[in-house]
Amino acid sequence: MTEEQHDRHGGTLGVGMVGYAFMGAAHSQGWRTGHRVFDLRLRPRMTALCGRDEARVAAAADKLGWDSTETDWRALVARSDIDIVDICTPGDTHAEIAIAALGAGKHVLCEKPLANSVGEAEAMVVAAERASASGVRSMVGFTYRRLPAIALARQLVADGRLGEIRHIRGQYLQDWISDPDAPLTWRLQKERAGSGALGDIGAHIIDLAQHVTGDLIGSVAGMTHTFITERPLSTESSGLSGRTGSDRGQVNVDDAASFLARFHGGALGVFEATRMATGRKNTIRLEINGDRGSLAFDFEDMNVLHLYDAIEEPTTSGFRRILVTEPTHPFLAGWWPPGHLLGYDHAFVHQAADLVRAIAEGQDPWPSFAEGLGVQRVLQAVEDSAAKQSWVDIAP
Repeated sequence: MTEEQHDRHGGTLGVGMVGYAFMGAAHSQGWRTGHRVFDLRLRPRMTALCGRDEARVAAAADKLGWDSTETDWRALVARSDIDIVDICTPGDTHAEIAIAALGAGKHVLCEKPLANSVGEAEAMVVAAERASASGVRSMVGFTYRRLPAIALARQLVADGRLGEIRHIRGQYLQDWISDPDAPLTWRLQKERAGSGALGDIGAHIIDLAQHVTGDLIGSVAGMTHTFITERPLSTESSGLSGRTGSDRGQVNVDDAASFLARFHGGALGVFEATRMATGRKNTIRLEINGDRGSLAFDFEDMNVLHLYDAIEEPTTSGFRRILVTEPTHPFLAGWWPPGHLLGYDHAFVHQAADLVRAIAEGQDPWPSFAEGLGVQRVLQAVEDSAAKQSWVDIAP
């Protein structure tokens, strides 16, 4: 933000958000709360919420705390009182909105995955790099990076506590479409979502593995599968393509994906993303093994990180349970006394605060669009590998 903009807005940043469903509600929590927990030089203002249905977006704005509404994202981007555009829409709209917003001088927060294709993501990176030269910032919303336990895990790996990394295991397990009568939604249509479980939740474990280890995936061998190929049409999906009858539509994305990975640093990876793991609602697991130790994380116990020190005396060695709630732990200084646990929504507060802080300090925030592109290339390589039934290298 330039000094002129700072003076014009009186130390505030006008936020305009496109989309108001699940992710919109989560992002709203971040914008409402970030400046109340952390000391920020600039204060975000929830200026406008955008959605196509005038009545529904008005109801959402009233519930979530937005000052005004728009029904066209172009009108939102054009408003002089909007400094940040927050994109919480299906993937098929990310590139168009983000590129237009950056071109208009607006900072951008874009939900993951960054786009529906590598080509779209590359165009977004070009726009972001061009805008950065003029002080306009951009960030992709891999929110799980901002869980304190994940941030601590990254610190421990960077400090060499695990030594040479040898194995990386990532899982994201859900069961929300295991019922064959669950309706067809936009997340189950390739033209809207890009891919299924692979892109929607697999993107998270790819990003976490690369972020925590500081290493990148160099090649993959993957497989994908769709267990339920037709589903009942909902109001949302009635206009989508792939219709096969009067009341059912075709699912054309994966329900589950698994892949092996080789990291540039030499580690082997095993990844699984599925929406068919009955009994699992939002299980995210990450385990990293090195020659000096290991760490393990499970989102179902999100305030805890398990650490094993291979150098410790064998008589008393074993995985140690670390309750990540100390004020010296990442993000915790602004919250509650030790032992008072955080939840899912707190990561969105950290995300909003970090973006506002980066804008105020004139720094590019993380994860960048370029990092989002890196994940997009892994997703594409897994799809290509599944189609070819062979290993696929990922372009640097």
